[in-house]
Amino acid sequence: MKRTLILLASLMLAACAQQEAVRWAPVQEHILTPWASQVDPLNPLPEYPRPQLERTLWQSLNGLWDYAIGPKEGERPAPEGKILVPFAVESALSGVGKRLTADDALWYSTTFKVPRQWKGQQVWLNFQAVDWSTEVWLNGQRVGSHTGGYTAFSFDITPYLVKGKQQLVVKVLDATDNDEQPRGKQVSNPEGIWYTPVSGIWQSVWLEPTPTPARIVNYSAVSSEGASALTVTPQVENAQEGDRVAVRLMEGGKVLQEEVVPVGTSAVFRPGDPHRWSPEDPYLYNLVFRLENKEGKPLDGVKGYAALREVTEVTDEAGHKRLGLNGKPYFQFGPLDQGWWPDGLYTAPTDEALKYDIEQTKAFGFNMIRKHIKVEPARWYYWCDKLGILVWQDMPCLADNHLGNWNMWGWAKPEDDSRLSESAKATYYKEWGEIMDQQQVFPSVVVWVPFNEAWSQFDTYEVVAFTKEKDPSRLVNSASGGNSYRECGDIFDSHNYPDPHIKFTSEGKQIDVLGEYGGIGWPIEGHLWQPDRNWGYVQYQSAEEVLAQYREYARQLKETIASGVSAAVYTQTTDVEGEVNGLMTYDRVITKMPAEELCKINREVIEAL
Repeated sequence: MKRTLILLASLMLAACAQQEAVRWAPVQEHILTPWASQVDPLNPLPEYPRPQLERTLWQSLNGLWDYAIGPKEGERPAPEGKILVPFAVESALSGVGKRLTADDALWYSTTFKVPRQWKGQQVWLNFQAVDWSTEVWLNGQRVGSHTGGYTAFSFDITPYLVKGKQQLVVKVLDATDNDEQPRGKQVSNPEGIWYTPVSGIWQSVWLEPTPTPARIVNYSAVSSEGASALTVTPQVENAQEGDRVAVRLMEGGKVLQEEVVPVGTSAVFRPGDPHRWSPEDPYLYNLVFRLENKEGKPLDGVKGYAALREVTEVTDEAGHKRLGLNGKPYFQFGPLDQGWWPDGLYTAPTDEALKYDIEQTKAFGFNMIRKHIKVEPARWYYWCDKLGILVWQDMPCLADNHLGNWNMWGWAKPEDDSRLSESAKATYYKEWGEIMDQQQVFPSVVVWVPFNEAWSQFDTYEVVAFTKEKDPSRLVNSASGGNSYRECGDIFDSHNYPDPHIKFTSEGKQIDVLGEYGGIGWPIEGHLWQPDRNWGYVQYQSAEEVLAQYREYARQLKETIASGVSAAVYTQTTDVEGEVNGLMTYDRVITKMPAEELCKINREVIEAL
């Protein structure tokens, strides 16, 4: 009888979930991608969210939650509908499509059960990213809070668990245009190169257990000795005296080397026949970590990976300073990648969609992506590592260029820096430090970009020193848009639109690159975010015109390489909202030039070095 009642209850819960799923639908205000129809409201984005630090046991909390929008300082209002987590409340795929103002609070609530087999273990609640200020309660008790829209955070919820069903409540505040919070290209009134705000939970939420409070929370894996040695440093939380970490370097299922090191120290690996990573050969070694106490009892275990690859400054035969990969000059060429989606805004509809943009970038013949003032989910960097493409990682700016004095044809001075408050600067350092801490584990990331075109640029020498101290293993592009140049960091970066003209160089002091150019626009009817008010640096009306202009810019670009330019960034991967400068339309349905021709042109550019 008891089993029958349990079965009936399970069937009733499943029926209720199906009814909720039927009621969910994307908001049909704008175009959608082909992947929108593949979103499962009962199990959206089901992949493990953190592939570089993977545990065996976990449970996704993605799905339909209750939501409400109320006054910022008010009490929690009654639910007003369902929202599909993890899609921002403004997005079509959230099923809501509403704007959050600085005076609003966005409330989420859901229930879940902890698997019975986790009994006696610590249970962790993980948020991959929430924009911007988050407060969390479980079963009526406050668990904790977090600020920052681009980094993951977690809570030990073990003390707050009750028998049976758990009640989770999340409150989010997001002022967007508040110049004390990094926001990238989000603005309250989107137009031109500024886009729709993104508020609330926009990356996966999940649970996972560990046997004890001690757990592995991250690791670094730094190549040296000509990319023939690998120094792996596990990071452990809540460790006790005598705890140690066993680290295995593996090639497929074969153990190449195992080292056991005390918590807080590093293991050094030297594979006998080092297999180096590059975009042409993206080889990854597997890592297995086991945290144990001084008696050898296992406390935690995770799987990860690493690559043997070094990024340094090198000098070519003509005496030009170049970007180097594994000790050799390597021309880096790729698109400016905003990472926006017409249906999910900051969030790709599916993992296949997330992967698609990287696959297409590779198919177009590029070897690099500049991730433009946005930070992606961990799985995006995982696909870059696995598929083989270099990444320049921007810091999302606090404010737009109204607070900086930059233009493409002028030269900004240090006294023209943004007038940020001390609290805004502290927020910048906090979030930039957290972003670097979380992204440093990905070998595809090769350049840090703390500023773009003087947007919220301040104290450049100090910020570059901070960046270098956090991660001396990568190169630093102090300010992409070298017109706001300061003689610090490794790279001098000039922007020019539309043609790849180099107005400024470092005169041999640094590595010279062209951080943005191009912007060939073609608005294609039926694939536009909006029917009018579309914008591009230059606009054409056919694939033939676009290809001819792109080919001409490539010819000019090859001439700059001979004079010392070491990288170039074309604007951009896709159209984004009112911008029609993409190699692909915003919905990813149309590639504006033949991919084969595009690949041929781009490979000729790369091979010109």
